[in-house]
Amino acid sequence: MTTGTESPRTLPSMALATPLPASDSRCRAWGLTGLLLVLYAINLSDKAIFGIIAQPLAEELGLSSSQLGLAASLFYLTFTIGCLGAGLLNRWLSLRWSLTILALCWAASLLPVVVVATFGVFVAGRLILGLSEGPSSALIHTATYSWHPREKRGLPSALLASAASVAKIAGAPILAYVAVTHGWRASLIALTVAGMLWCVVWLAVWSDGPYAAGRAKDAPVKGALPAQGEEPRVPWMRIFTTRTFVAGVLLTMSVYGLITTVLTWLPSYFEKGLGYSRLQAGAMFALPSIFSLVCMLSTSVIGDHLITRGATSRAVRILLPGSGVVLCGIILFALPYISHPAVAVVVVSAGYAFAVSVSPLYNAVLSEICPPAQIAGTLGVFMAITAIGGLIAPYATGMIVDAAATPVAGYSLAFQLQGGVAAFFAILVLVLANPARDKAIIRGATPTP
Repeated sequence: MTTGTESPRTLPSMALATPLPASDSRCRAWGLTGLLLVLYAINLSDKAIFGIIAQPLAEELGLSSSQLGLAASLFYLTFTIGCLGAGLLNRWLSLRWSLTILALCWAASLLPVVVVATFGVFVAGRLILGLSEGPSSALIHTATYSWHPREKRGLPSALLASAASVAKIAGAPILAYVAVTHGWRASLIALTVAGMLWCVVWLAVWSDGPYAAGRAKDAPVKGALPAQGEEPRVPWMRIFTTRTFVAGVLLTMSVYGLITTVLTWLPSYFEKGLGYSRLQAGAMFALPSIFSLVCMLSTSVIGDHLITRGATSRAVRILLPGSGVVLCGIILFALPYISHPAVAVVVVSAGYAFAVSVSPLYNAVLSEICPPAQIAGTLGVFMAITAIGGLIAPYATGMIVDAAATPVAGYSLAFQLQGGVAAFFAILVLVLANPARDKAIIRGATPTP
């Protein structure tokens, strides 16, 4: 039993009772970051599988594009609610057990529709999946940041964000092949097995890192920020009302809408809109992710290097990705005027790549401006609000496609509109967001009791 502000998750870990040599500590940090990357890839494969099985599922159940879009958007309704639970889970359970429980819930939520294939059962499974996936992103980032200092979190953030690319580059072609050759049910079973196997490895090797809240005083690991875990908590509204947080929510929400549209509709766009085969569409699902992976990793590595050399967080983590989203809007604006399928694929891929780098860099910004003990709660609220983009965009896209003269016209218009909205909010962020200013504002708040 604990007293005061102490909780089980902040007690010293036996694995770190004796400080590790700096080289061993960094190897362990990157090894556990890799394990969390695998979890995130499984997490995002659970979302991406919807896009892969959308057409065979629609054919078997007789669903329209609007119904598919509704099922995709309802996932983000419970996902938004689930995100708000990240801070509570972080206080009630250790990271080890909270992520284990969530991963097992993901795996279980995929199975009901395998047994009973109806639209109602499918939607129910998506609702359960959204609720259990909601807290996971904030907790995965919190676990990762516990092994990396603040000034070097850009690359780990980008690697986590690249899990979406890994899921689509490595996982999507495999899942598409399984779905085409063995049926869409087999692809869901494969993901369930992958999630369970990950839990076994996770329980065997995980321990909290030296930068976790409350750990700096427990384990004096070389290179840890002194007394970082002792920073006082501040009123939540002081964080949530800063211009950096508010402008970032609007931008990331619009980008998240674009991301969820790609996850839900891109294979259908390639198949029904551009005329590619189902297997080709599933394999080509990886192309935007290849573009985005190169973009995210290069900007994050360069950004972390520039920050350690004295560049401001605003220049590296606000101005650079914000300008990329503006460029995304310009690129996607041209999509309805392109008639060649291969060129359309390149345009969508490039626009997507320029937009998605904003998410990992903004997560790093938020971890910088708020106290360590409030990172999970801050990211949970931030991701809950931004997930509203996922609640709106897939359903809106389905309605646009159903109302359009042709599928290709509908998909092109949907991508064009979403790129324009994201570009508008990117300009807002370029004007309003300033991490250094808002960090000083937050640190000036009266500590909470």
